[in-house]
Amino acid sequence: MANLLFEILEILADGKFHSGEMMAKHFNVSRVSIWNAIAKAEDVGVKIFSVRGKGYKLQQPISLLNEKIIQNAMGEEGSWFNIKVLDSVESTNSYLSKVASSGYPHASVIAANIQTQGKGRRGRQWQSALGESLTFSFLWRFTHGAAGLSGLSLAVGVALIRALKKINISTALLKWPNDILIFDEGVHKKLAGILIELQGDTDGQSAAIIGIGLNLNISKTQLEKIDQPATDIHNLLSETIDSNFFMAVIIKELAQVLALFETEQFKPFRDEWLSYHAFQDKLINIMLGNSQTITGKAIDISDTGALVVSTNEGPKSFASGEVSIRSAG
Repeated sequence: MANLLFEILEILADGKFHSGEMMAKHFNVSRVSIWNAIAKAEDVGVKIFSVRGKGYKLQQPISLLNEKIIQNAMGEEGSWFNIKVLDSVESTNSYLSKVASSGYPHASVIAANIQTQGKGRRGRQWQSALGESLTFSFLWRFTHGAAGLSGLSLAVGVALIRALKKINISTALLKWPNDILIFDEGVHKKLAGILIELQGDTDGQSAAIIGIGLNLNISKTQLEKIDQPATDIHNLLSETIDSNFFMAVIIKELAQVLALFETEQFKPFRDEWLSYHAFQDKLINIMLGNSQTITGKAIDISDTGALVVSTNEGPKSFASGEVSIRSAG
């Protein structure tokens, strides 16, 4: 039934009405089977409208991910990656973490059209619905241990900024350590987030599961579920972007950044990262893991990706923490 539902969604992706009778003939099933499959849509957060005499339609056209289309859009480089698109999964990071430990190939990508329990930082949930966001995870195996991966999430942020520039979005900024923001209407709004989970030894070989969630076209319903100001690609571009093409762009930029990070770590990306820093030279609060909050001015990033803050007690470096902007008053 789940497979039939996603085959139906491929037909409905154009945002137009399609009759149950036509789809029943197309899939060589009964109209009852079509109705039953569509009835399951709400279980995965998909709203399908039904109008007597017209048929079924989605609220708006969507671009479903397809691994063959992504690989073709990458050209020759497509064959270098193991790309798998799942119809629906709880979390691409959780899925990839499980298979990575059993020898899953280097440079693998797991993407999902629907992610029902996506993971964000600090136990948050990444909200995503069909066609509203890009949610995927990237497996990259490193020859050195997890101890040498400081600043990885910052380097991934640089790759995402480069990918956004390729689709003519040049206003994106970086929030330390792993968010992509857009300054809009006097507020920093979240466009994308990064969650990295590491496997392997501290000093030996290691693997990074790099989870990325990027807002494409968020509905009002989803926007209300997000606990901070947010925006999407649709709001930033006058034309619709094909999600498969954009995925191909992101994967290529990620691979280029990760290959350099493998040999030289974060240092080559430091200056570029600083040029996109949303809170550079601004007063911030940084909440540490022990719930202590430090106030100061964000003044620099170290070669290992630590945030350098000028405080009343002098400059201090932080390897982790939750940053928020602080008004001068």
